[in-house]
Amino acid sequence: MSGALEARQIPSSPDKVSADVQGTIEAPEGVLKITKISCRYHVKVPEGKEETTERVLKVFDRGCPVAQTLEGAVDIEHSWEIETYKA
Repeated sequence: MSGALEARQIPSSPDKVSADVQGTIEAPEGVLKITKISCRYHVKVPEGKEETTERVLKVFDRGCPVAQTLEGAVDIEHSWEIETYKA
């Protein structure tokens, strides 16, 4: 995600992107496994960059190695909160 933001001149560091991540562990066939991962991203962007950031967040998982590896095996839920600041 950071690379996609930076490519659009939206700084991702320091402290501009963070996430709260929670996993759900269940035993559907008697063996424990992670069945769901919920990711809540907190993104700070310059004023006027909210729409671009929203577009990045809606599609970044297509290029995310972790999301692509887990696709079909673990339900991944993404949500976000965008905060703006004066650049």
